[in-house]
Amino acid sequence: MGPRRALRTASRRLDTMVAGTPEHRDRYVDLLRVLAIGVVVAWHWSLSILYWSGDRWVMPNPIHHVPGGWLATWLLQIVPVFFVVGGYANSAAWWAAQRAGRDGRGWAGYYRARLRRLLVPIGAFLAVWAGFELVAHLVVPGYPGVLRYGWIVFTPLWFILAYLWVVLLAPVTATAHSRARWLTLSALAAAVGLADLGRFAAGVGWLAWLNTALVWVLIHQLGYFYRDGTLARLGRPGAVALAAAGVVALALLTRLPAYPLSMVATVGQERSNILPATATIAAVAVLQLGVIMWVREPVTRWLRRPRAWKPVVAASSVIMTVFLWHMTALLVVLAALRVLGVDLRSEPTARWWLERPLWLAGPGVVLVLLVLVFARFERAGDRGTLPAGGAPLAQ
Repeated sequence: MGPRRALRTASRRLDTMVAGTPEHRDRYVDLLRVLAIGVVVAWHWSLSILYWSGDRWVMPNPIHHVPGGWLATWLLQIVPVFFVVGGYANSAAWWAAQRAGRDGRGWAGYYRARLRRLLVPIGAFLAVWAGFELVAHLVVPGYPGVLRYGWIVFTPLWFILAYLWVVLLAPVTATAHSRARWLTLSALAAAVGLADLGRFAAGVGWLAWLNTALVWVLIHQLGYFYRDGTLARLGRPGAVALAAAGVVALALLTRLPAYPLSMVATVGQERSNILPATATIAAVAVLQLGVIMWVREPVTRWLRRPRAWKPVVAASSVIMTVFLWHMTALLVVLAALRVLGVDLRSEPTARWWLERPLWLAGPGVVLVLLVLVFARFERAGDRGTLPAGGAPLAQ
């Protein structure tokens, strides 16, 4: 099949999926997922200071060079949006599985549906890299291994592990929400606050990782309030109040010495807010939730247009592949530049900023090729329909 014919076939398949979108589907959830992935990819490619440190590629961000740059991270640290949208989707999947599994097989149906599109692409990703490493060690004398020179290709996996945790726990948390939603949310918020207090005030180090688990569960829980209509009923004034509450919480927390201003790891910071996660990330989630609910209605109306919805459907069908392979695409470009003898700047000079569009285009071309090869693992079993629930990553 030629390229043009393949494109026409893909376009017709997308048209079928667009036309078959159920009226009740929350298209905005799908858009949020696509936008969040786009922000992650763009940040990693173009807003990282990529250079060879002597034996490996490193990628610090330039926030510490930009006066007030930390403020941008309050919106652009987009990981919390994944978990809010994940809460919406996992809740939908759990209750759908319960309705379909009244004979007691609801749990199995839920896990089968949620984990297949998460684990199959990951398995393919790890298998390809394992095969590459084996061949490289056999044929390249003194090959140091990707974990030494290019560990950055595996940075997406920490997020996958965190998301897998909330997926596995969703039957418990969704049921708790259905029975005592405000009590459950309050208990989780209190647990996050107490864990940070024990970590920073009492010096109990292991609480950092306990709180990492709790923070993502808390943010995931917010997605249940999206799905049950609570947030929509607040209206735009409620959305503004949520965003304001998030800003106030962040302003108060970051005045304390325990919490850096930036929501991403930054050169010169003693610790990171994101890994291990702290209460500030939950505050970021509240701020971002307020913003996305404030613009939800007009954007949802816009997504009713087939021309607006079709790109979202296209991106959604390969989103896991894009997320897993985008750092591999970047590493391919970095390796090519190193072979060509191109030295990369370790400081964000004026020329560095002017080159940022090139760092979207170059890895973008490689990523398109990788998606063409590996998206089949994500699409297996879709049967030409949109996955139910609009779930991020694991659909």
